[in-house]
Amino acid sequence: MILTLTLNPSVDISYPLDELHIDTVNRVQNVSKTAGGKGLNVTRVLSQLNEQVVATGFLGGKIGDFIAEKLNHNQVKHSFFKIKGETRNCIAILHNGNQTEILEQGPTITVDESTGFLKHLKDLIPKAKSVVISGSLPKGVDSNYYSKIIDICNENDKPVVLDCAGETLKEALQNNHKPTVIKPNIEELSQLISTELNESTEELKKALNHQLFKGIEWIIVSLGGDGAFAKHHQTFYKVNIPKIEVVNPVGSGDSTVAGIASGLVHQQSDEDLLKKANAFGMLNAMEHQTGHINVDKFKVEIWFFEVGSCRFNKLSRKTN
Repeated sequence: MILTLTLNPSVDISYPLDELHIDTVNRVQNVSKTAGGKGLNVTRVLSQLNEQVVATGFLGGKIGDFIAEKLNHNQVKHSFFKIKGETRNCIAILHNGNQTEILEQGPTITVDESTGFLKHLKDLIPKAKSVVISGSLPKGVDSNYYSKIIDICNENDKPVVLDCAGETLKEALQNNHKPTVIKPNIEELSQLISTELNESTEELKKALNHQLFKGIEWIIVSLGGDGAFAKHHQTFYKVNIPKIEVVNPVGSGDSTVAGIASGLVHQQSDEDLLKKANAFGMLNAMEHQTGHINVDKFKVEIWFFEVGSCRFNKLSRKTN
């Protein structure tokens, strides 16, 4: 079983518009509301592929009930920790090929809720084969909260995929117990090491050898439409992907994380894990729904993504 954590979930509301008009009324016909938050996007994709997955995190109020109902309707297993506060809404306005997001901050977690959830996790984590931690921390919890969760995973010898950014990620990287996989983009990677980066192979290799990443088994850097650059132990990979017609990119990174988690659980080779992860991200971008892939398309076209168009260049085992 893969356990996914979404500590600050939301109802994701998508408003597609031909054009966004400022300071006036915009009418929307095709409104989409999904159980959202990065970890729930991961959960949904894994569930679509019949992976055994359980979602957990904080849920509260009527919006929290709506998320639970959505997950039940989709037959997604979950074990959330109930809080007093109201779970948030997040809005994405899709217009003119652009995406404008309005993100609520979400509820404040009390000390008792924060402590209670860690106890809740101690019951769930031993049953999991791997753990995926995604997204921002809610208000009220300590900045080292993810580090505390990683410590629990380490005590139970469970690999951790960590998908977050900024100081929260930096804090986790400086912890004694490390996540197994991190997935920053170029901008996030630059912020972590306080160095402006481009996508050149030598510059990325140098960046991933930074002392901050010591002890991290997998670092997979998203390059958007240009694929990915990865380091597994001391081996580097450049992943090239085909051009696709992007319908809705929201959730593509989360779908990539789902592919990574699946690859870890099934102990796939480096190449197969990277192929699956990138194929999942691309398939999500080809769909209207957030955090969703067409399973039939995956089954039919996986060889297109894996072999025909994803070229994997194993660069070297050198550390300099």
